[in-house]
Amino acid sequence: MNPDLRPDKIIVPMVSPFNSDHSIDEASVARICNRFIKSGVSVFVFGTTGEGDSMSSEQKDNMLNLVVQEVKGKLKIYAGLTGNSLLASIADAAKYCEMGAEFLVTRAPSYFPMEDVQMLEYFEKLADSVKLPLYIYNIPQTTHHSIPLNVIEKLSYHPNIYGLKDSERNPGRLDDSIQLWGTRKDFEFLIGCAAMGTYGLWKGAKGIVPSLGNLFPDLYVQMINYLREGNREKAELCQAKADRISDLYQKNMTLSQSIPALKTMMKMKGLCSGEVLLPMHTMTLQEEEAYLSGIKNEWEVLDL
Repeated sequence: MNPDLRPDKIIVPMVSPFNSDHSIDEASVARICNRFIKSGVSVFVFGTTGEGDSMSSEQKDNMLNLVVQEVKGKLKIYAGLTGNSLLASIADAAKYCEMGAEFLVTRAPSYFPMEDVQMLEYFEKLADSVKLPLYIYNIPQTTHHSIPLNVIEKLSYHPNIYGLKDSERNPGRLDDSIQLWGTRKDFEFLIGCAAMGTYGLWKGAKGIVPSLGNLFPDLYVQMINYLREGNREKAELCQAKADRISDLYQKNMTLSQSIPALKTMMKMKGLCSGEVLLPMHTMTLQEEEAYLSGIKNEWEVLDL
C-alpha cells in the first residue's frame, strides 16, 4: 500500500435511540457515544441508519444536542441534511453549525427526477450557502438517484465540498472513484458500502462509514490499523467477520427491515431499545424472540 493512500477515517452512522413515545433516549445516546469515544471513531447523525428522514425537527435538535454534549472536543461530528428543500437544508445547516456540528453530509433530493445539470446546480448552491465543510452522500437505494461520477468530479473542485460518501454497491464505480480521487488531498472518498471496505480502503479510499460500527466499532479500528501496517490478510479476516455479522441484520432483508433488526441486536447488547420510527416497523416481543432465535447459532459461533 502506498503510504500516501493509508486510510484514517471511521465515521459511524449512529442509530437514533428512541423511547416508546419516540422521544430521544438520553441514556442510550450516552451509552452509544461512550463506545465511540473509547474506540476513537467519528459520529454521523441523521444518516440512513439514524432514520434522519423520519425524524422531526424537535427530535433532531434533541439528538444533536445530546451527541454534542457527549462527544464535542473528543470526536468529530457529522450532521446529515435530509429532505428535498434547498432552503430548509440551508437553514438546518446554519442551526447545526451553531449547535456544534463540524461537518455536513447531504444527499440528493429524492422526489423529482433530476438531470446532471440540475444535480450540479443543487449541490453547488447548497455548498455556496453553508459555513461548514460539506460531503456529498450517494445512496440510490433511498434517493433513487445515482449521482454520476462526472457530476461529482466537477463538484470536487468546489472549495466547500470536502468529499463523497458513496453507498452504491458497484465495484466498477468504486474502482473509478478511487482512480479519480484516491490521491487527492483536497477531496476524500469514503466507502458507504461496508462490504467493499477492505478492498476499497486498500485501493486508496480515505475511510469507511459502517452501520455495524454501532455495535462493534473496534472491529473497523482493527481493520484500518492492519491496512495502515500493510497487512491486508489480517484486514480481510476483520472484513470476513464484519460481513458475517452484517448478514445477521441485512441478508435477505430490505433496508426498512434491517434497521429494526440492527436495533434489536443493539437491544440484546444493552445499548438501546428496538424502537424505530414509522414507516418502519418496531418488532413486537414475539417478533424479536423469533428473530433472535434465528440468529442465535451464528451469534454464538461468532462469540458476540
